Amino acid sequence: MSWLKRSVSRITGVAVAVAALLALPAHAHAQSIIRDTEIEGIIHDWSAPVFRAMGLEPDEITILLVNDPSLNAFATRGRIMGLNTGLILETDNPNQLLGVIAHEGGHIRNRHTLRDGVQQAGMQPFLMTMALGALAAVAGAPDAAAMLVASSQYFGTLGALRYMQSQEGEADITAARALEAAGLSGRGLVEFFENFRSQEVFSEARRFPYFRSHPLSSRRIENLRRPVEASPYYDQVDSPEHMAQHALIIAKIHAFMDHPGITLRKYPESDTSLPARYARTIAWFRDGQTDRALAAIDALIEEQPENPFFWELKGQIFFEEGRPVEAIEAHQRSVDLMPDAPLLRINLGHALLESRNNDLLERAVSELKQATVLEHDNPMAWRLLGQAYSQLGREGEARLASAEYYFAVGRTDQATQFALRARDMLEPGSMEWRRAMDIILASGATMDDLRVLDESTARRPTGVLPPQRLNQGRPSGTP
Repeated sequence: MSWLKRSVSRITGVAVAVAALLALPAHAHAQSIIRDTEIEGIIHDWSAPVFRAMGLEPDEITILLVNDPSLNAFATRGRIMGLNTGLILETDNPNQLLGVIAHEGGHIRNRHTLRDGVQQAGMQPFLMTMALGALAAVAGAPDAAAMLVASSQYFGTLGALRYMQSQEGEADITAARALEAAGLSGRGLVEFFENFRSQEVFSEARRFPYFRSHPLSSRRIENLRRPVEASPYYDQVDSPEHMAQHALIIAKIHAFMDHPGITLRKYPESDTSLPARYARTIAWFRDGQTDRALAAIDALIEEQPENPFFWELKGQIFFEEGRPVEAIEAHQRSVDLMPDAPLLRINLGHALLESRNNDLLERAVSELKQATVLEHDNPMAWRLLGQAYSQLGREGEARLASAEYYFAVGRTDQATQFALRARDMLEPGSMEWRRAMDIILASGATMDDLRVLDESTARRPTGVLPPQRLNQGRPSGTP
């Protein structure tokens, strides 16, 4: 997914897991959503046992990675949780990060509602937009992503909200009990709060955003400390595997978010650890030192040939250098190693499409269709699928894919228009035709509306497509 130029740090779709960072205007760049298969997978693996201990289904929790250097996190209705990269970088170990996740999970479990204007803010629509925006980020569509996420409405509103003190205490205890039930220590949560105990003496304006929305007090810390220290798992330490994963997450965030020069100073060549070598590879890649980056990623692959993310990064390096044919093999290998990861299939489909080889178009369609099955609301997959169908001359399916794209980014008017056009080109009763009908009816249209529209279209000269719009379920304008 090569929609960021080198001058904009070249943070790309696969990379940041190579994930996706919004190509936003400068004023909005600090608050955007990133998608990273590797980091998302680690965080979900860590948190799943804790969520289950709370009685939550892990697959129903959406964890968003927010590209923002400030220390903040949130959780609210819709079972949506956000973690700022700035907060992740402030954690010293996996248990601290997991403690924060458990606390935010406690708010979700207890159905706490953010106060201070939440009703006026219309939080639920904002959160729906946010969830769509996370997917729009991967679409590589700055216009859609900016519309959904970077309007700053959402983030501005979020910054003005806070939980009640009683809710904070409840979330703390829920987190502590869930960590214990999962056989984990709650020490990290106490440590994290203790590290910022001084925040309570700062003015509201000077506090980190997290402690403006989550008021911190010495009494609260002490009330949490008692059950945490009483747990039989209090002295449990993070496993070497989790420590290595945490170091990798930190290195990867620095490598993609910081200037390459800063990353190379932070991770000098004297540091031969895997996270450091990974970070340097990414920094060289972003700095345009392609040969050096390729040599470094090949060395990592030689050590871990079954690591899909190393293959993903290699494919991204080739793709960003305008060498999609060479990227195909690397992306194919990443998919072979992790076939259920939609972003990896999107990378492969994109490389196949950009190869300009018509013989590979059907293969691109296959990969992108599988990506939409794995993550149905991923705009990038639908946008690329529409391009592939169009190049194959399958216009009905191309228009349906465009309808799915607009539906995924929340632009229902455009989705309806493309679905109407697709419906007229697809075989009546086919699965694709039924899906087009679903999108049309989701706009609020009724079968009577469609009958009227069909009758008006039938009265028009052949080949003329009326500019009809369905507004609130009714056709607007006259035939």
